[in-house]
Amino acid sequence: MKVLVTGATGNVGRLVVDQLLGTGVQIRALTNNPTKANLPEGVEVAEGFIGKPETVKGTLPGIDRLYLAPYPKTAQAVVDLAVEAGVTRIVDLSSSGADDEANADPASWWFYAVERAVEGAPGLEWTHLRPGEFMLNALTWADSIRAEGVVRAAYGAAAYAPLDLQDVAAVAAKALLEDGHHGRKYAMTGPESLSKIEKVRIIGEVLGREIRFVEIGHAEARDEMLALGYGEAADWLLDGDARMIGHPQPVLSTVPDLLGRPARTLAQWVRDHADAFR
Repeated sequence: MKVLVTGATGNVGRLVVDQLLGTGVQIRALTNNPTKANLPEGVEVAEGFIGKPETVKGTLPGIDRLYLAPYPKTAQAVVDLAVEAGVTRIVDLSSSGADDEANADPASWWFYAVERAVEGAPGLEWTHLRPGEFMLNALTWADSIRAEGVVRAAYGAAAYAPLDLQDVAAVAAKALLEDGHHGRKYAMTGPESLSKIEKVRIIGEVLGREIRFVEIGHAEARDEMLALGYGEAADWLLDGDARMIGHPQPVLSTVPDLLGRPARTLAQWVRDHADAFR
């Protein structure tokens, strides 16, 4: 069996490559910069980018299964090429918000556009991965933690169940390798529903230093996010935080049910990324 991992040097794709190592499958990794990819020995590196389907076509012969990174503008073209080349299974990275997107203006579709392209392919087995918030997002606090030992944010009581990308990649590999996942939409969370205040406390405990959480208002947070380049996402994210006050995100058992082990905790993630906060 040969698997093509698109976005193989991205946050999730790179971890999917790691999860597939040692499983006995042949791995072809798609990257737009092979010379700097630094992929493990034994992985076949192919140059290409799913945003340019013409560069993907030549990497598909011989591929049985495909991990598809989310790139809606060309998702349909890439899926069509994959089916034409004989790919029989696609596992795509989607989002917990895909159903909300489906009820919105099609011009705003992102993850749902990828799901539609995959589901519409004739004779194809598919699995959608629908993670929620990533623990990786805490890195946006790293500069202020390093410099001041402070996190300034709005809606400190907004509670989500953040997920380690390692778990997303492990579920992706399982769906690629094993049967029984066709037609599944795997919504995933981490093992704990945590407010921003609680996340900051955990980061401080792991680092062994006091980190203060300073609550700021909606308008101030929006201005800071716009200055950082969030654009329209600033309003979407802050409005989402506001809705979570008093309504913590429920913890789902998807990861432990599929992997036979607990989902990784925020404390574990912080230990793995401690240097970023020091």
